[in-house]
Amino acid sequence: MLAKLSEEAFNDKDWIFEIKWDGYRAIADLSHDAPLFYSRNGISFLSKFDKIAQDFGQQKHRMILDGEVVVYNEQGKPDFQLLQQIGDNPGAALAYQVFDILWLNGHSTEDLPLIQRKELLKEALTETERIRYCDHIPEKGIEFFEQMKKMQLEGMIAKRADSLYVENHRTTDWLKIKFSNTEEVIICGFTEPRGSRESFGALILGKFIDGKLTYCGHTGTGFNTASLKEVYKRLQKIIVKSSPFETAPKTNMPVTWVKPELVCEIKYSEITKDGIFRHPVFITIRDDKSPEDTKAPSFTEKSKDMNTKASSKKTKTSEKEKEITLDKHSVKLTNQDKVYFPEDGITKGDVIEYYQSVARYILPYLKNRPLSLNRFPNGIEEQSFYQKDAGDHVPDWIKTTQVYSESNDKHIDYIYCNDKATMAYLNNLGCIDFNPWNSSLPDLEHPDYLVLDLDPSSKNTFDEVIETALQVNEVLKTIKIKGYCKTSGSTGIHIYIPMGAHYDFDQVKDFAHILMKQVNEKLPKITTLERSLQKRDNKKIYLDYLQNRTGQTLASAYSLRPKQGASVSMPLDWDELKPGVKPTDFTINNALDRIKEKGDLFKPVLGKGIDMMKALELLQNME
Repeated sequence: MLAKLSEEAFNDKDWIFEIKWDGYRAIADLSHDAPLFYSRNGISFLSKFDKIAQDFGQQKHRMILDGEVVVYNEQGKPDFQLLQQIGDNPGAALAYQVFDILWLNGHSTEDLPLIQRKELLKEALTETERIRYCDHIPEKGIEFFEQMKKMQLEGMIAKRADSLYVENHRTTDWLKIKFSNTEEVIICGFTEPRGSRESFGALILGKFIDGKLTYCGHTGTGFNTASLKEVYKRLQKIIVKSSPFETAPKTNMPVTWVKPELVCEIKYSEITKDGIFRHPVFITIRDDKSPEDTKAPSFTEKSKDMNTKASSKKTKTSEKEKEITLDKHSVKLTNQDKVYFPEDGITKGDVIEYYQSVARYILPYLKNRPLSLNRFPNGIEEQSFYQKDAGDHVPDWIKTTQVYSESNDKHIDYIYCNDKATMAYLNNLGCIDFNPWNSSLPDLEHPDYLVLDLDPSSKNTFDEVIETALQVNEVLKTIKIKGYCKTSGSTGIHIYIPMGAHYDFDQVKDFAHILMKQVNEKLPKITTLERSLQKRDNKKIYLDYLQNRTGQTLASAYSLRPKQGASVSMPLDWDELKPGVKPTDFTINNALDRIKEKGDLFKPVLGKGIDMMKALELLQNME
């Protein structure tokens, strides 16, 4: 998981703050008998930092750790240049500062909130002379930052306390805040030296911006005789004839171009409006970084995650075909400019981008739940079809579970979606919405929640649906149950009650039936329990309690819906549910801002669940 650069320290009770170590990021995989220890771009650290590797033998648990290798100088401060010269300084004080745990004793921990992962890590890690637990402080980022400044350290890392671990993704859930402006850039060429200078004059620097290698300045300072020779020697091996930039920058001296594959770190005073570094000074070559690591924008604010305005995304999603890596899986995305919502101009690429932007919010409601795939390969106005069986052509990393279907008399391989890669893969197949089961693995017999689906006829107004939903809430309040409502994203409202997987589907369905009877008695003029369309009054709202049967699915919270306007199934506070609210108020364009403002209102739905027997007793007493 990667951090974005941010400019200012801040205080926030929902965040924790750690030291920004000036070292090599490293993963320690202790899940097998022989340990693995490697950099972000896969270079093995086992022999380079063999003293740390020796201490892995003292660990009592099988786990995968994330941290930073640091060398301390004589003043007790992390020293990156000393770390690079560790071979010449075998006695230097070396440490692996561990700040996260991704896997423990057979179980992935990536979907746990960060604060829980750190508690597990503290308990599981055996600290040694060279393996240390990296502690943190909550909330008080400004004071912590000042302390780091006094200690003359590089800066701090701010992390959202409830953030999930998302591999290979640079996100605003983790921010790096530095004292000096430093940046990793790509060496794209070098100029001839002037006067008595040897080797080269200046390095030509580049950076990936919107996927394009872009010139961002040059530096000729920060070198000594040894580093000049060392860098020059490495550049000789990667010389090419032509410029790697589309338009070659103007330089004062003749240039020798090189393959854009060597990354160096610079410090600088500021970045000009046209993206050029002012006063850049060479610090060091970064062998632990690859050119792709320079793709991120230079600065981000804490609150800026991803702009989901469809109009602003056209440039980003215009590529017809591309391959992206998510959660260590390669996902091939095709026909990104295919229009899925013709009246709104929203493309397949926009749909994929929306789901990636809300992944941390929607994935908990999809995790370990079989999905019924509702596929619109040519957009919402063309033929769609349902698919339950994964089939033989899905990639081997897609997770599936076998469920016996009595109606088909066969086992069906259901896909379930636990990560961003699977989500993008399914979006690419034409899945605009996500429809999960009410129960989850490993126990598919006991639903995690009960669903009351208020399904209006074409002659009902949405205000009547709201009136019915508020009546449901009144019934729930009288039996001391808390329900949670969301727009369906279409014409109805869904009300969820946490059940905690304590009861089977028949018990939950019968309870839902009892609740809906109560609502129908209170609103007989606008509601009905009649399931048959032929017998049903076409001016009434159907109180659907049958969604609580095995294998039934409903659109997930935060799911897009295949409807004009690209509406989103959005959780609401009960006090927001009043006449005038429309399901079309929440769309692909404003959903993320809304979720960030209100938080995840649906979180309790996955909680411990109600005492159904106690609720039934209260209902009997009312009667």
